[in-house]
Amino acid sequence: MTVLPIHRRKVLTPLTRLWGGDKLVVAALAVLAVLIIAAVFAPLIAPHDPDGVDLSATLSGSSADHLLGADQSGRDVLSRLIFGARTGLLGPLAVVAVSTVLGMLMGVAAAWYGGVVDSLLSRTMEFVFSFPALLLAIILVAMFGSGLMAPVVAMSVAYAPYVGRLVRNVALQEKARPYIQAYKVQGWSGWVICLRHLVPNIAPLVLAQSAINFGYALMDLAALSFLGFGVQPPTADWGSMINEGSAALLQGATLPALAPGVAIVITVVAFGIVGEAIADRVAGRER
Repeated sequence: MTVLPIHRRKVLTPLTRLWGGDKLVVAALAVLAVLIIAAVFAPLIAPHDPDGVDLSATLSGSSADHLLGADQSGRDVLSRLIFGARTGLLGPLAVVAVSTVLGMLMGVAAAWYGGVVDSLLSRTMEFVFSFPALLLAIILVAMFGSGLMAPVVAMSVAYAPYVGRLVRNVALQEKARPYIQAYKVQGWSGWVICLRHLVPNIAPLVLAQSAINFGYALMDLAALSFLGFGVQPPTADWGSMINEGSAALLQGATLPALAPGVAIVITVVAFGIVGEAIADRVAGRER
């Protein structure tokens, strides 16, 4: 049996206790922490200029100078992977932030007011559901041009109903609790009750859904970049890196496409694990 050193056990024990002894969740959080650090400090961590061209290293394999090899333009894959974490995390973060705010506003308003307001907002969310997120993003890109902004706006609109429907269902249950009725009897206004009590009580569940949505948004934005509708070369982005590296597969160079693909999978899985863990804790607390 391998015994952790004392100083490592002191670090891991509080974290595993926090998440019910689930080391998988701790590992997922560690992965996300590494990705965030890489994105923030990319200029300091990356060993090379992500856009630096070295034709002598074209499609070279792993070496001391290029740990993950070089792409068809001789650019260091590891450096582009590190810089790609910026767009890879920033885009989904914007999608999740905007869609969560919009979804919570729609969901709380529908649950609180009911009647015509509930019907109107519910039908609006169902109407948005009828449009695939990728199709909506492609339409906006055709109207406003490729880049990060149009896909983020499209994904934010497409993801808002997911949050809104969840918030509406949970808020309806929360609205029926006795403490809400007590605040109404005391003369508190509806939005004060919602902002100070209802929303904080449903926030953990929304956080869990947002963490899962982050992974989905990352995949969708990467897919758009792969298709040429998202972040444009030469800017380092995981989706566009897979597109650029796909041609190198025929020449036997797998790292330019494989490395960003693995990064996407690991990131999506990590966010999924964290989101499920938060949801499990919320469910356990309610029981």
